[in-house]
Amino acid sequence: MTNELLQDLEWRGLLYQQTDAEGMAKLLEEQSVSLYCGVDPTADSMHIGHIVPLLTLRRFQKAGHRPILLVGGATGMIGDPSGRSEERQLQTVEQIDKNVQGIRSQLERIFDFAEDGNGAQLVNNRDWIGNMNTIEFLRDYGKLINVNYMLAKDTIASRLDTGISFTEFAYTLIQGIDYNHLYNHYNCRIQVGGSDQWGNITTGLEVIRKTHEEETKAFGITIPLVTKADGTKFGKTAGGAVWLDGKKTSPYEFYQFWINAADADVVKYLKIFTFLSREEIEALAVSVEEEPHLRKAQKALAEEMTRLIHGQEALEQAIRITAALFSGDLKALSADEMKDAFKDIPSIEMAKEDKNIVDLLVEAGISSSKRQAREDVSNGAISVNGKKVTDLQYVVDGQDRLEDAFSIIRRGKKKYHMVKFI
Repeated sequence: MTNELLQDLEWRGLLYQQTDAEGMAKLLEEQSVSLYCGVDPTADSMHIGHIVPLLTLRRFQKAGHRPILLVGGATGMIGDPSGRSEERQLQTVEQIDKNVQGIRSQLERIFDFAEDGNGAQLVNNRDWIGNMNTIEFLRDYGKLINVNYMLAKDTIASRLDTGISFTEFAYTLIQGIDYNHLYNHYNCRIQVGGSDQWGNITTGLEVIRKTHEEETKAFGITIPLVTKADGTKFGKTAGGAVWLDGKKTSPYEFYQFWINAADADVVKYLKIFTFLSREEIEALAVSVEEEPHLRKAQKALAEEMTRLIHGQEALEQAIRITAALFSGDLKALSADEMKDAFKDIPSIEMAKEDKNIVDLLVEAGISSSKRQAREDVSNGAISVNGKKVTDLQYVVDGQDRLEDAFSIIRRGKKKYHMVKFI
């Protein structure tokens, strides 16, 4: 089963660097192991760029191994210098604690936290680093790692010209303490991380090697950075990052991100992000080649990811909103669903009063003139909240104000406007 797991990870493109591929394969053949991945609580939600190592860890759990999820309650107060050109803004203990709680609920969506067997375990490195004093840190760990060794790390070397504080310089050693602690107390043998974590992972292995007399059996693997076929950054939209928190990125927006994946990217995303089998993904790959207009692969990707992160009910709501927008029939949507679906469309504020449809179209800038507005209405080009309006005498009143606050006006097939009543 273990060999099958490693072969599957390789097929999915999830193996980038390994410290000792043969040794790790042998270990996994011999026994079920504990392995870990760190999560940096710099925000109260993860975004989709964070979850590739976590989903990889979940694949290990499905194969019978035990995942340890380390949230950096201590390291998060310092900040990982990797991928940055300047110092992080330091956060308070209270903010870090709030962030940890938000992240915990998201991890519970991805992993099985059963108390027996190989149930996932959540740990916080503040529990063992928070009480360590400066002398202990310098004496017990500072003596283990040579400064030249740390200067050779890409994450540190890349910052030497612009400057790096001792605080962030020491981050890689503190993360090394984490791996050593988990090795000692949880028999943790493998660390999984993104490609930018290679330096931190190897520092951890160095700390383990120097604090144990026996031959250590600990390993590290990294996951390649996910990129789009056109070279643009993965996981970003015009509105910013795609968050796992439904309040930051709604389930509908989350679903839309995945369903809009390009044909050139979708099969790669299915391999990396979903737990669909090789046979299922290969069948979808054929569909992309032979019947791309059906977008079966994109629908499967969007459904799998939205169900995983937000649940079945949220997935069904996202599909319902998508279908209503495609057909133009908005009557099936609730006011909240409309607000969610149309939060990024052009909007205008108007006084809360009953108004003739022609006058409203002109005042809201939806039609360019009264003549155009009358033409639009007469030709059946105008809908209010999904209801077609063809009567020039129609009055938009309280019945048309959803939550007594807004109406969705559609002109033509795809031009939507939100009128907010104040």
